[in-house]
Amino acid sequence: MVTRMERLFGRPKEKIRRNAPITSLAFVSVDLELTGLNEKRDAIVSIGAVKMTGGRILLSDFFYRLINPNIPFRGPSVTIHGITPSDVHASDGMETVVREFIDFCGDDVIIGHCVEIDMAFLGRDIRKLTGRRFRNKSVDTLSVYKWLLSRNYYNMDNTLTKNSSLYEIAKYFSIPVEISHNAIMDAYITAQLFQRFIPALQCCGSQQIGDLLRIGNPSKGGVIVSGEFSNF
Repeated sequence: MVTRMERLFGRPKEKIRRNAPITSLAFVSVDLELTGLNEKRDAIVSIGAVKMTGGRILLSDFFYRLINPNIPFRGPSVTIHGITPSDVHASDGMETVVREFIDFCGDDVIIGHCVEIDMAFLGRDIRKLTGRRFRNKSVDTLSVYKWLLSRNYYNMDNTLTKNSSLYEIAKYFSIPVEISHNAIMDAYITAQLFQRFIPALQCCGSQQIGDLLRIGNPSKGGVIVSGEFSNF
């Protein structure tokens, strides 16, 4: 029997098989634009997301919403993303958008660049509005990038190896960066970057989902310890 909570927010997340190949997993590449980086006082003003199956980007399966945060905008953030109060005046609030976003993501693994920031804001709002944790697993493309660098997989100059910017890394891989700090475009750039990383991971012997989730965990610094799979 389907409960009321399951009708509203979906069924409990399925356990991920850590020994399954990375290419078998469904991902959602996600990016947020915010009023600022303070989790206590700032808010989400747009969400962009695009679906992936393994290394294949599903261009027609995307999610993009502007959100009325119902709090004052701060000048520095408007300068970065270009979203103004008038742009979101007629948009839905987070209470409506969060339900649509949960439905879009389903059980898929979230991909993001510096994903901890996005997961913190999403987790806060989802918990506030639904009373439930945001239980989707996540992978940080920056952590994966650092791990591949630590394996000397890429022959990069010293300047680039120290640069954590999504756009600078994307340029190295010839990924076009025509519009920056736009949630849906940044989600697409991140998806393309992750697409490049999958064969590199496989070449380094990390072919399973468990490997990816461990390597892409920013709290572990993008380092994998043989036989250790935490937080499953």
